[in-house]
Amino acid sequence: MNRRTFLATSAAAASVGPAFAQETAPQYTTGDAKWQAGYDKALAVLNKNVQVVPRYSKPVLIEGADYAGIWMECGPHEALVYRKFRPDVARNSHEVFFELQRMDGQIPCNNKVTETGFGQIQMVVPIAATAWELARATGDEALLAQAYSACSAWDAWLLRYRNTRGTGLTEGFCTYDTGHDNSPRWEGIPPQCPNKDAKAFVPGLGVPRLSPDLSATTYGARLALAEMARALGKTSDADRWTQSAVSIRQKILDQLYVAEDAAFYDLDANGKFVRVRGDILTRVCGERIPDQALFDTLWERQIHNPKAFWAPYPLPSIALDDPTFVRPIPKNSWGGPSQALTALRAPRWMDHYGRSAEFSGMMTKWCEAIIADMTFRQQIDPVDGTFTKQGDEPDYSPCALVLVDYSWRLAGLVEEADVLEWNVRPGHPASVGARFRLPLDGGGSAEMIYDDKGAELRLSGKRLGRVEGTVRLVTRKTGELVSLRGISEGVQKVALQIADKPFRKVKVPANQVISPI
Repeated sequence: MNRRTFLATSAAAASVGPAFAQETAPQYTTGDAKWQAGYDKALAVLNKNVQVVPRYSKPVLIEGADYAGIWMECGPHEALVYRKFRPDVARNSHEVFFELQRMDGQIPCNNKVTETGFGQIQMVVPIAATAWELARATGDEALLAQAYSACSAWDAWLLRYRNTRGTGLTEGFCTYDTGHDNSPRWEGIPPQCPNKDAKAFVPGLGVPRLSPDLSATTYGARLALAEMARALGKTSDADRWTQSAVSIRQKILDQLYVAEDAAFYDLDANGKFVRVRGDILTRVCGERIPDQALFDTLWERQIHNPKAFWAPYPLPSIALDDPTFVRPIPKNSWGGPSQALTALRAPRWMDHYGRSAEFSGMMTKWCEAIIADMTFRQQIDPVDGTFTKQGDEPDYSPCALVLVDYSWRLAGLVEEADVLEWNVRPGHPASVGARFRLPLDGGGSAEMIYDDKGAELRLSGKRLGRVEGTVRLVTRKTGELVSLRGISEGVQKVALQIADKPFRKVKVPANQVISPI
C-alpha cells in the first residue's frame, strides 16, 4: 500500500462519520442455545476486561483471570481481534505501549496494575504488525506515524541489546522473554532478567540463546515496518526494512532449523541446540518463516502428527511425544497444555499454508471445550479437553476471544484487507438458524442468514446470492466473486447462486481453492 492508497482509505473511513460509529458492533445469533450462551458470556467477559490501568488514562483490554494488566506479546493482537466491537480499545491497547516506551527505544513488556515492566522483552505477535493492520483498516494516519516511529526505535533497541553474539538474530535471555512460563524449554533459566533489566542476563547458564521465535517476531515486525514506510512515502526506508527482514529470515532457516527433527530450536551460548519440541514451531509459522515446501514437511512430521501436536484438542505447547511434556498438568504451564493464546494465533498461519479444513476441525473442538466448561480459563488438556482449574482463574480474555473469533470463522464473515470471506457451514451448531451481520471498514455491512441448507448473503442491504453446502466464498468488498475454498475435510457438494444467475453446482475438495469460478 502506497501513501496515496493509504490516504484514500483514511478519507473513506473518515467519511463514515459518527452515525456509523454507533453501529460498528458485529451482531450474531444462533438457534443453538448452548452456543449462544457461550458466545454471549464471552462478550460479557471481554466487556468486563476492558479497564483503565495505571500510567495510561484510556481503557485497554486486559488479559484477565490472574493477569491484571496488558502484555506486549498478546495484548495488541487480542485487541485487534476485538476491534470491531471496541475500535477505541484496539487503538488504546497499542498506544499504551508507545506512550510508555523509554527514550532508548525499549517498549515495555507489560503495563500491570502493580508496575510497568521492563525486565524482559516478552514478544510473540509483532506489535508493529498488529498496529499496521489496525492503521490500514481504519485509515488512522496518526497511529501509523506513531507506530512507525516507536517500532523503528524498538528494532534498533533489539539490535543493540539483543544481538550480543553479533549474529543478527534476536536473543533470549530469560523465560519470560518468550512468555513460556513453566516450560521445559527454559529449564534452569531465571524467569526474568537480573534486576528487572532486559539488557542483562545471568552468565554461565547458556544464555544468550539464538531464539527462532523471537527472531521470527523481529522478521514480522520488519515486514510491517516496510509496509508502514511505503504508506508514509518513505520508499528507501521500505526497501531497507524489506532487505533486513529477508536477511533475518534466512538466518533463522540456516542456523536454527534442524531438518532431521523437522523442528526449530534455540541455539544456546555453548553452540548446543535446546532440543525441546514446543510451540516455537507454530510461532515461526505465525510469521510465515517456512516456505510452503518446508511447511508441508513440518505439517506431516509434527503439526498434523497425532503423536506430536495434532492432539484431540490441538495444539499442545509441548509435543505429546516429547519426553519433557509435563504431567500432571500444573497451572499456567507452557509445558504441555493447549493454550488459548496459541489457538487465538492460529488464524495468522493455518489458512495461509492451505490447511483451512483441518483448522475448521480444530476450531470446533476448541469451541466445544469452552462451551462445555463456560469458565473461560487459560489452558486445556490436549487429550481430553478439560480446562485446568486448580490455580487458573476464570474470565481470561484470550479464551473468550477464541470463542468469539472462531464462531465467525467457522460459520460467519471475516473481513480481510481486500476481500470478504463468507464461511458457509449449514448443520454446524454455530450456524443453526444463525444470523451474522458485520459492519465493514469504510461503511456498509455484510450479512448471512441461515436456513437448513445454506445461507442467504447480503451486502449493504442488497442480496448478493445464496450458497448451499459447506464452503468459503471469497468476494471483493463490492461483491465480485473471487474464489471458493474447501473448508471441510472430504469433498463437499456446493450449490451457488450469485445475483440473479442460475444455481451452479460445484464439488469442492478439502483445502482446494477454485478460482476463478
